[in-house]
Amino acid sequence: MEKKLNKNICCIGAGYVGGPTMSVIAFNCPDWQINVVDINADRIRSWNSKDLTKLPIFEPGLDKIVKKCRDVNLFFSTKIEENIAKADIIFLSVNTPTKKRGIGAGYASDLKWIESSARQIAKFSEGHTIVVEKSTLPVKTAETIKTILHSFEQDDFISLGKKKKTFSIVSNPEFLAEGTAINDLLNPDRVLIGGEDEHSIKLVADIYKTWVSPKKIISTNLWSSELSKLVANAFLAQRLSSINSISALCEFTGANINEVSGAIGADTRIGQKFLKPGPGFGGSCFKKDILNLVYLCRFYGLNEVADYWEQVVNINLWQQNRISSLIIKNLFGTLSNKSLAIYGFAFKANTNDTRESPSINISKNLLQEGAKLTFFDPKVNETQILNEFNEFLYEGNIKVKDTALDAAKGTDAIIVLTEWEEFKYLDWHSIFKIMRKPAWVFDSRICLDQKHLKNIGFKVWTLGTTD
Repeated sequence: MEKKLNKNICCIGAGYVGGPTMSVIAFNCPDWQINVVDINADRIRSWNSKDLTKLPIFEPGLDKIVKKCRDVNLFFSTKIEENIAKADIIFLSVNTPTKKRGIGAGYASDLKWIESSARQIAKFSEGHTIVVEKSTLPVKTAETIKTILHSFEQDDFISLGKKKKTFSIVSNPEFLAEGTAINDLLNPDRVLIGGEDEHSIKLVADIYKTWVSPKKIISTNLWSSELSKLVANAFLAQRLSSINSISALCEFTGANINEVSGAIGADTRIGQKFLKPGPGFGGSCFKKDILNLVYLCRFYGLNEVADYWEQVVNINLWQQNRISSLIIKNLFGTLSNKSLAIYGFAFKANTNDTRESPSINISKNLLQEGAKLTFFDPKVNETQILNEFNEFLYEGNIKVKDTALDAAKGTDAIIVLTEWEEFKYLDWHSIFKIMRKPAWVFDSRICLDQKHLKNIGFKVWTLGTTD
């Protein structure tokens, strides 16, 4: 099974996982050549742009690593077949969206890109290849990949003048938080590697050991690794839904959600992380992974367990709808002929990822009530924003501006939906002057100085407080 290493890695998928992960591996493993491939030519052009501000992904620190490694031992291309053929290790970092139709629609993952990639690997790989699951996948996906790959492990390749094809499957899920992905990769809590072949597990582990302590590298079987990823995200999302549910109670009882969060987080058994209230979780993983977990539980007849985890997603949507209703209520019960500024469209600060962003659902709720919306986000471009609102664009009630001041002009309210640091330091006096009165600020992220805003003249609603 072993062969002489070319020290060549191919990563299929140049998205939010593949791009940063391979950049950090290239940075720490200069003796390995890393080839990141994708069918999206525009994305690859962006990765190769001389202007590092035009990288397709914004992550603090990513541009510096790409600048150091690109065209040295880190390469981005659309040459998928060629790079599969020369790779010792292939990372699968393709998209696994929730199915929109068919069996499991709305819950199960659509694995068409995983299957397509597995077939490409089976067809174009040479000799022995280690295939690493990096995408977040349902438990037992490795069985699908193995079935496809092993069907190509045929002796008749020798008669064609080629080495026999053999494969090992390894699960190495990512545990990145967007906005801190580079630090998470450089200083991980743990690296999880699941497999059935000790040699392959060791080879993947040895790559990480160039900068990660061996004590942080955990090896399991394939199925434990796949399930651990889903459960980790479910637990994190559960904490966010829990604290968000309590934010509503605080608004009725006079308690302050930040004080409550700080008090319970001081318990070492609970801890402070993922107890920051807001308009709900977003991103590509939490909702998708929980729904995958729900589907898996229902498949095995564990309906009570499925109901439990599904409620985490339900509370998240409820929080977004609750905030929408509060905005409408405070603006005299109607949004007709009212203009609102939306500050923040990324699902969290320090990323340009908008997938499942709370801003999308809340904005659609407001648009359906007749509001006109003007958006501003420091890192999300106009095209990304407009693509989420195709059904509303013909009404001409959506604009995107390049500055917070321009977005606020003539509006009745500002709704802060992403906790960008710069929002704290805006010229709120100038913003107040150009708004229609009474001018409201709805702070769903608890990131602004409420007292300062009120002194200027704003009416202020802050999540989880009655002040």
